[in-house]
Amino acid sequence: MLFSSLVFLFIFLPAVILFYYISPKALRNLVLLCFSLVFYAYGEPRYIFIMLLSIFMNYILGLLVDKYREEKQVKFILVLTVILNLSIIGYYKYSNFLIENINTIFNLDVNLLNIVMPIGISFFTFQGLSYVIDIYRQDGKVQKNPLNVALYISLFPQLIAGPIVRYETVADDLENRVETVEKFSIGIERFILGLSKKVLISNSLGLVADEIFNMGLTDLSVALSWIGIIAYSIQIYFDFSGYSDMAIGLGKMFGFEFLENFNYPYISTSITEFWRRWHISLGTWFRDYLYIPLGGNRVSSIKFLRNILVVWFLTGLWHGSSWNFIAWGMYYGILLLIEKFFLGKYIEKLPKAFQHLYTMIFVMFGWVLFRSETLSFGIDYIKTMLNLNGNQLISETAIYYLMEYKVEFVIALITSMPLYPWFNKRFNLKYIKPMFLIIMLTISVMYLITSTFNPFIYFRF
Repeated sequence: MLFSSLVFLFIFLPAVILFYYISPKALRNLVLLCFSLVFYAYGEPRYIFIMLLSIFMNYILGLLVDKYREEKQVKFILVLTVILNLSIIGYYKYSNFLIENINTIFNLDVNLLNIVMPIGISFFTFQGLSYVIDIYRQDGKVQKNPLNVALYISLFPQLIAGPIVRYETVADDLENRVETVEKFSIGIERFILGLSKKVLISNSLGLVADEIFNMGLTDLSVALSWIGIIAYSIQIYFDFSGYSDMAIGLGKMFGFEFLENFNYPYISTSITEFWRRWHISLGTWFRDYLYIPLGGNRVSSIKFLRNILVVWFLTGLWHGSSWNFIAWGMYYGILLLIEKFFLGKYIEKLPKAFQHLYTMIFVMFGWVLFRSETLSFGIDYIKTMLNLNGNQLISETAIYYLMEYKVEFVIALITSMPLYPWFNKRFNLKYIKPMFLIIMLTISVMYLITSTFNPFIYFRF
C-alpha cells in the first residue's frame, strides 16, 4: 500500500487514527500492530510470514543476549543474530545474483530460483539487527512483550521504505510515548509536505526520467542525456525524502519521534557533505554498526582504506543485487577517499558556486549508475553526457522537455533549498499555513485521481 494512494489516504489512515485514539492507552500498541500487519499484507500477504519470522527470531535472540550478557556465549549469540538476519535477506535478495555470476564465470546453466523479493526486506532486516545489537550495547532495554518487538519492526510508517529506525531511538516511545495535539498537527503538516513532494514533483519529473532512460543511447543528444539525469536526480530525492517526510509525520501523529533522514543534500559543497545529508538513517546505521566496530578512522591508513571500501561496497550491495549498484557504492567510496586525501583541501579554496557545481556533477554521474539497468548502459550514458559517443549536442526532443516541464524544474530547484523552513521561522505563517496545506493536499489528491504514474523508487530495496 502506498502512502500516496487513495486507499491509504481515505480508508486506511482515517481508520487507524480513529481506532487508535478511541482505544485505551493499554491497547494502542496492539491497534498499531494490527494495522501495520494489514498494511504490509495488503500488497504481499504471503510474505508477511517472512517478516513475522524475523520478528520472532529477533525477539528470542534479544532475550538470549540480555540473559547471557555477562557470559562468554553472548558473542556467539550476536554472531548468530547477524548470520540469521543476513541469511534471510541474502536468500531473497541475492540468491539469483549469485547464481547468475556463477553461471557466467564457470559457463554453467544453473536455473534461477523462483524468488520474489519481499517489499521492505532490507529495512525490516536492519531494524531486527538494530534491536538485538542495541540490547547488547545497553542502548535500549530488552522487550519482554513480543508485541512491542513486533510493533518496532513492523510499524507501518517506516516499514516499507524507511527511514531505518534504530531501536535505541524509539525504545522509550514503544511504552512511554505521549500523544499531543501539537505533535499531531506537526505530523499532518509534515505528511502533506511529503505527499506534495512525492506526487507533484517526483512523479512529474519521474515520467521525464523514465522516458529518456528508456530511449536508445543512439537517440540521445548530449543535452537530452543531461535533462534525463537531472530529472532522475530530482525524482529520487523528492520520492525518497517525500516518503521520509510522510513517515516522520505519521510517526508524530501516533507519538513517535523518528530521526531526520534528509537535510537538503542538494545544497552540498562536497561529496562528504552530501553523504552527511542524504539517507542519514542508512549512513549512521553503517557507521555505528559496521564502520566503527571495524575501527573507524582510528586505525592505520591501510585499515582505514579497507574500512571505507568495505562499508561502501556493502552500501551499494544493500541497494540491489546487480553490479551497477556495487559500482555505485565503490564509486562513492573512492570519491570520498580522494576528497579526504587529495581534493578536499583544494575544493575548499574554490568559490562556493564551483564547490556546489563539482558536487552535483559527480552526484549525477553516480545517479546514472544507480538508475541504469546494467553497468554497461550506465557507462555509455555517462559517455553521452560527456559527448564521447559522437551524439548530437542538442535535439528537438531536448528542447521539448525543457519547455514542457520548465515549471516543474524551477519548482524542484527552489524546493530543494531550505526556503520553506526559513520562511516558516522568519515570518509568522500560522494563519497562512493551514490554507497552504489544504491547497497542496487538494492538488495532490486531484493529481492522484487523474494520474496512473505513482511508483516509489525505494520499494525495490
